[in-house]
Amino acid sequence: MILVTGGAGFIGANFVLDWLAQSDETVINLDILSYAGNRENLASLAGDERHLFVQGDIGDSALVTSLLIQYQPRAIINFAAESHVDRSIHSPEDFIQTNVVGTFRLLEAVRAYWSSLQGEVRQNFRFLHVSTDEVYGSLAKDDPAFSETHRYEPNSPYSASKAASDHLVRAYHYTYELPVLTTNCSNNYGPYHFPEKLIPLMIVNALAGKHLPVYGDGQQIRDWLYVKDHCSAIRRVLEAGKVGEVYNIGGWNEKTNIDIVHTVCELLDELRARVDSKSYREQITYVTDRPGHDRRYAVDASKIERELGWKPAETFDTGIRKTIQWYLGNQGWVANVQSGAYREWLKRNYTGRVV
Repeated sequence: MILVTGGAGFIGANFVLDWLAQSDETVINLDILSYAGNRENLASLAGDERHLFVQGDIGDSALVTSLLIQYQPRAIINFAAESHVDRSIHSPEDFIQTNVVGTFRLLEAVRAYWSSLQGEVRQNFRFLHVSTDEVYGSLAKDDPAFSETHRYEPNSPYSASKAASDHLVRAYHYTYELPVLTTNCSNNYGPYHFPEKLIPLMIVNALAGKHLPVYGDGQQIRDWLYVKDHCSAIRRVLEAGKVGEVYNIGGWNEKTNIDIVHTVCELLDELRARVDSKSYREQITYVTDRPGHDRRYAVDASKIERELGWKPAETFDTGIRKTIQWYLGNQGWVANVQSGAYREWLKRNYTGRVV
C-alpha cells in the first residue's frame, strides 16, 4: 500500500491512474481539493477498492498521522503543492503555507511513523518528494542544462517555496536518516492539465475563439515532459532509486513558448479547423511579461538514464498530439473545471488576471 498526496491534481492524478493500470497495490490518495484538485480526474476509479480517497491537507498533522497508523503504507509520494508562478506572485502566502509549512508537517508525521517501524518494513520504507527544475533558477541560452548538483537559485515565490521544501526533505534525511528520494522535473504537459498553464490554456482559448496570450516576446525556453513519462520515471525512482539521492526528470525537448503556441495552433488547424478556415495563429496576442520571468530551463536527465535505465518514451511531437486529442475528446472535463464555482473561487482568492 502507498500513500499519494496531491493525487487529484494534474501530475498526481495521472500517477494514480497509471499506478492502478499496472498494479493491484492499493493507493491512499490524500488531496485537499483546492481549485486545481479535481475528483473528476479520478472518475474512472469510482468503485475501485484499490483507490481510497481522503479529502484533507498535508498540513493537518492529526489527519496524516491517523492515515499512517491505520493504513501502514510502505511508501509516500508527495505531489501536494501550490504550483503556479503567476499565483505565487500575487498571493505568495498560500505557497509558503502549503509548500513549506505543509511539507514540514508532513515530514514530521512521516518521521514519527517511520521511527515506529521495525525490521524489513522500516528498511524498505521510502518518502519520495516530487519537485521542480525551477528551484535551480534560470539559464542563459548557451548554458549547460541543470544537473542534480546545480546550485539552487529560485527566482519566484513558487520556486523559492519548492526549494525550501527540497531543503527540508534533504535535512530530514541527513539529520534523522529518513529514507527520502527527491525528483526535480521539467515542465509537464498532458491529460488533466488545469487550463491556467501554457499548453492547456492555448488549447482551451483557441477553441473558445479567445486571444492566445503570450508573455513578452515568447522566446522563453522550457524543457517539456509528457506527464505519463514523468509518472513512469517516478515509479522507477521509487523502485530502484538510491536513498538520499536527487534525480532530474526531463523530456529532452527544449522549446520556446512561441514555438509551443505555434505547434498547438497547427495541430488544431489540422484536427479541429476554425469554421472560417483561418489559422488559430490569428488569435495570438503578446501581453506584458510577468515579473521575474525566468528565460530558460533545461534539465539534464542523464543521471536517471545512466543509473536507473529510464528515458522518456514520448517525443514532443507524439506527446503534444496525444494531449490535444485528449482535450478535444474531453470538452466536458474542461467545462467543469471552468465552471461558475471555479470562477467564483478565483474572484475570492486570486487577484491576478482571470483569462
